Amino acid sequence: MARTHNRLSAFKVEKTKEPGMYADGGSLYLRVAEGGSKQWIFRYVTNGRMRDMGIGPAHILTLAEAREKAREANKLRLEGIDPIAHKHARRAALQAADAKAMTFKQCAEAFIKDNERGWTNAKHRYDWAASLTRYVYPTLGNLSVAAIDTPLVLKVIKPLWERVPETARRVRGGDRMGDCPPLSHRR
Repeated sequence: MARTHNRLSAFKVEKTKEPGMYADGGSLYLRVAEGGSKQWIFRYVTNGRMRDMGIGPAHILTLAEAREKAREANKLRLEGIDPIAHKHARRAALQAADAKAMTFKQCAEAFIKDNERGWTNAKHRYDWAASLTRYVYPTLGNLSVAAIDTPLVLKVIKPLWERVPETARRVRGGDRMGDCPPLSHRR
């Protein structure tokens, strides 16, 4: 009787050079590319369609680790969950958590860098960045984006409305900058 699981050995994984797909069983495959690189693949069928999910490179994951990841993916399949969709959802959740961990200053600086090419008036661009540095960063700069709420935004904006309304408008989300400023959409 043919072996259906654990067909590969660590020795075979290391020595295999011929390009192709090598089954270990349990939907786990070793893919050897033309250039010799090796990748672990979890192969399954969902909705009548063959899917290949990359598990990781063989130079990083051992055979035992790849088998464990394939076992986890098979468990998801038993629960009716597509492992690739699960992987994408998990990655998105981690990215969202990372974004929440960003400080306001990091977020604002990244926003400026990503959007400044589209801003046509250099003086307004400079004024807005300078206003953030002078009026916003001292209060909100080191706080996590997730921690900033309406009362904190008002703590920054309210005093500016009375003294320098144009600066307050720019900091809040000024008319000339479109929807650039991050303070205009705080909860």
